[in-house]
Amino acid sequence: MTTETTTSDPHRAVGPLLRWRTVDLITAVMIGVAFGIAFIGWAQVTNLTGPLFLALPPLAGLLGGFWWLPAVVGGLIIRRPGAALLAMLVGASVEPLLGGQWGISTLGSGLFQGIGVELGFLLFGYRRFTALSAMLGGLLAGLLETPYEWLTYYQEWALPYALLYAVMMMISGALLGGLVGLALVKALAATGVLAPFPPGRERAAAHQV
Repeated sequence: MTTETTTSDPHRAVGPLLRWRTVDLITAVMIGVAFGIAFIGWAQVTNLTGPLFLALPPLAGLLGGFWWLPAVVGGLIIRRPGAALLAMLVGASVEPLLGGQWGISTLGSGLFQGIGVELGFLLFGYRRFTALSAMLGGLLAGLLETPYEWLTYYQEWALPYALLYAVMMMISGALLGGLVGLALVKALAATGVLAPFPPGRERAAAHQV
């Protein structure tokens, strides 16, 4: 099963979906590490904005989509099954190592978020890496993450609060996770650093027309 045309260039992602190159693996890890560091800063943003949601705490879910950006970005760049999950798990592992306030519970979040984004790409057979698949992945990540957070952090919430939180998380996942993730990939492709990957080749081909 292939998604790309065979080429003699060893630096390009070609061949079977499950055939990972070394550059794919290294890039997934680097994406995870970069976002794991960024998570520390985003945690401070959520702490500072917390008082804004005191009247209705589930609305804080509108900030949730940022957390699964490594999964969206990793999946959109590498385009291999498992890329989104790997990048997400690395990011979720780096955060507690840097003193993240939620400790190792972020690994559980990383698992559910990564699986959600993977499902978004899987539903398109890992053949479409567009705004739609990115947003769907972000939405599903929010849907899967909500029960985990409800049981882990918000056990005092009644079901209506949890359902509202799920809606906010899915909206944020689609927009802040999916669309922002896609915008980041396009910005990176514009710099030329993604030349070994499909987004970089697609941009180069578009500018040759």
